[in-house]
Amino acid sequence: MIRRLIVSYVALVGVALAAFTVPVAFTLTSQLRGDTEESVLREATTMALLLGDGDAPAREALARMAGAYADETPGTVEVATADGRSAMPPLPLTARPHDAAFGDALERGRTTVDWGSRFVWGPELVITVPAYARGEVTGGAEGDGGAAESGDRDGDREGGTGAAAGGTTGGTGAAAGAPGEAVGGTVEADDADDGGQAVGSAGPADRIVGAVRVRYATADLTDRLWRIWGFRAILAVGVLAVAAGLGAIVARLLTKPLRQLNDMASRFGDGDLTARSPVTGPQETRTLARTLNQGAERLDTLVASQRIFVADASHQLRTPLTALRLSLDNIADGVDDEFVREDVEQATAEVVRMSRLVSGLLVLARAEAKVSAPEPLALRELVEERLKVWRPAADERGVTIVLTGDADDRARVLAGAGNLDQVLDNVLSNALEVSPDRGTITVRVETGGPEEAVLEVLDQGPGMSAAEQARAFDRFWRGQGLTGRSGSGLGLAIVKQLVTDDGGTVTLRDASGGGLCVRIGLRTVGDGTRWISPRPGAPRSGG
Repeated sequence: MIRRLIVSYVALVGVALAAFTVPVAFTLTSQLRGDTEESVLREATTMALLLGDGDAPAREALARMAGAYADETPGTVEVATADGRSAMPPLPLTARPHDAAFGDALERGRTTVDWGSRFVWGPELVITVPAYARGEVTGGAEGDGGAAESGDRDGDREGGTGAAAGGTTGGTGAAAGAPGEAVGGTVEADDADDGGQAVGSAGPADRIVGAVRVRYATADLTDRLWRIWGFRAILAVGVLAVAAGLGAIVARLLTKPLRQLNDMASRFGDGDLTARSPVTGPQETRTLARTLNQGAERLDTLVASQRIFVADASHQLRTPLTALRLSLDNIADGVDDEFVREDVEQATAEVVRMSRLVSGLLVLARAEAKVSAPEPLALRELVEERLKVWRPAADERGVTIVLTGDADDRARVLAGAGNLDQVLDNVLSNALEVSPDRGTITVRVETGGPEEAVLEVLDQGPGMSAAEQARAFDRFWRGQGLTGRSGSGLGLAIVKQLVTDDGGTVTLRDASGGGLCVRIGLRTVGDGTRWISPRPGAPRSGG
């Protein structure tokens, strides 16, 4: 849940960041492109006005301006005359005077702008501007400030140049527009092919004397573009990293009450009925914590009441049964009549069976109460201790108990205190009762996987049918074999209850050499977990 909250928070910040920075970056890119285009177009228009003057001083000024432009900027200037074959000395001739852009400028008087690509821009910006004969412009100088009134050709040229500089500030191209106004022409806008744009065209009465082309390399623009986007990308990554850190902190704070509830539920599920959750966090989690705590308190009270009942029942039931058995033994000792002695022995047997039944019910009640949490236990050591207790009883009948398996002393399993002892006692008691004299009981301890240990007990008795195996774990069910006549029908029910409480499994199947195999799967723990050595005790069986 913490991971999902962090991802959601980072995604939200990322969307907000993209919504803010991406449009700004596009705006800056468009502004960079527009400013560059306006600046280059203004310079090209100024040089076209100088070319249109037609005299030697103007050409020299154009040559000096083109040289300075090439030195101080990443651009170069090319010039072509109206016939497209010869340049005006000392100006250089373009390498391709007959391309489409020069054709539009010389034939139709169109100013074209070509960025070389429809996506941002290509390797260079190419602007081609037509040059008009200045002698034929009748009103351009007056419209730009009246510099022609000096009567001096040089003054007229200087006034025209000044008019060009002022007229191109708006980025529309005075060289193309001013002559059109003088003779009643029109200014048009049209798109050119391959990323080019036709900025303007002259009227039919204007005479075009040449064209000026400026090639402006866009490498510097590309660097500035990378700086614009790169800075914002680095900034976005930094903001997202900070957002992820803050999101992790916020997510842990938000989910802390839920983790506390989960810890309480885990402890409660492991049998710790005293587990309670702190009532903290938002209103919803506080309400849930109070509800769970109240339920846990109620359940703890009920279990405590059941434990008191079990203790009282143990005292109240076992004492009369013990007294009754002693009375029957005394009666049997003082009776000489064989028929009466036989009846007394049958009554004594029933009292013994009832005592075992009461003991089994008490064990089952304690198991269902589940008041003990699972603890790490050394499995093989515990099995060896229980076999030492049961071997004397097996030796009386000549039955051999064999311990096999690949599990070593380091194998540890999770089991409640005393639960595994009772499980082994019940299974070994049943196996010993059904085993023939001089038979063999095999106890196998193996590693069933990285998280499971397997304990199997195999006997050589008559076994069970598939139907009997399906009902063997039912309470008070007794089979038709040897255990069915004397057992209480609670032994395997107790085994299943205890093993299930500890998170394990228990199944029955036919043994390979005949008889029955009881397979018990138990949870294992890691090497670093604290473990408890088993303590030997007397055999215990629920019947």
